[in-house]
Amino acid sequence: MFEDKTFENLIRRKIVWIQDFAKQQGFSLDTRTASMIYFAIAGNSVEMQQAYIELEQVLNESFADTQSRDFLIRRAGERGLIPYPATAAIRQGEFNIDVPIGARFSLGRLNYIVIKQISFGVFQLQCEMSGIVGNIDSGALIPIDYISGLETAILTDVLIPGDDEEPTEHFRARYYSNLTTQAFGGNIQDYVEKTMQLDGVGGVKVYPVWNGGGTVKTVFLTKQYQKPSNILVDAVQTQTDPIQNQGKGLGFAPIGHVVTVEGVEETILNITMNLTFEAGWNWNAVEPAVLNAIDQYILELASEWDKVNWREDENATLVIRISQLETRILMLTGVLDIDGVVVNDGTQNVILAPNAIPVRGSVTNE
Repeated sequence: MFEDKTFENLIRRKIVWIQDFAKQQGFSLDTRTASMIYFAIAGNSVEMQQAYIELEQVLNESFADTQSRDFLIRRAGERGLIPYPATAAIRQGEFNIDVPIGARFSLGRLNYIVIKQISFGVFQLQCEMSGIVGNIDSGALIPIDYISGLETAILTDVLIPGDDEEPTEHFRARYYSNLTTQAFGGNIQDYVEKTMQLDGVGGVKVYPVWNGGGTVKTVFLTKQYQKPSNILVDAVQTQTDPIQNQGKGLGFAPIGHVVTVEGVEETILNITMNLTFEAGWNWNAVEPAVLNAIDQYILELASEWDKVNWREDENATLVIRISQLETRILMLTGVLDIDGVVVNDGTQNVILAPNAIPVRGSVTNE
């Protein structure tokens, strides 16, 4: 709005006004850069330019689409919304003995604390640092304090993924969604918003009256757009509608709603293709890039799983498009041409089930 309010434009306008005034009075004035008039108006022009910059900043901070994070949080707070906080990863640890609850272990630069037993020698460990960093490393754990009889300690599966604080643009989109779709009394939007607030949940679909009156089914995936562990599914079920006391309103589900919580399904994609390579290249050289290109495509699709038009069409689904695979692989360095792409023994696009996300299986070049 104030793009033209630069120092150069402001001082040019003032000089024009001064020259027009002098002309009307029948004389002329020296307005060159080194003149006294120029020096007299230059300082004021700098201040005016700064005032316009600050005015534009104030204007931008007045509207949600251009607000910076701090002001967006204040605006969304008027509707009871705050960014989802960073959460700590819950990992599985495997030991040769039962270790005490509260025992601490380290792996690299991160520490983990034992919080719950799963079975003999198998425990849940919580990363002491919040964020996705706790989801990454696996391997041998080192006890921080001595534990008698401990011989092996391995950090394995991610049970409940950790996540960073909600990004600004995601929070902005959630704010606008809150404006356009009202959540109340156990309607679909109410289930979506409350489920998305739970640790580890990255997307959800809600199916009302799926098994008769009073029944609801929610299906979700993790913040990493993956199939959740059974432990995470159980945790979301308990917070939604505890399985032992369903329909009694002991979770966030209203009294009378019997809620079934499930994780997404996985569809394995086994892909074969026939690549022609540029001079000096072969399959071994391009394979890492090909796998990465496929993984990125799969991740993009999985991230859109809960955004397809499922509210109007329960059968809305993801589609693996052969043309997308060919285009992305053909753009890679070392690949001259591609044909004969087959996914799961077929040459047509693969239509997934409504509650399925794709997962890369075998990838071969023939």
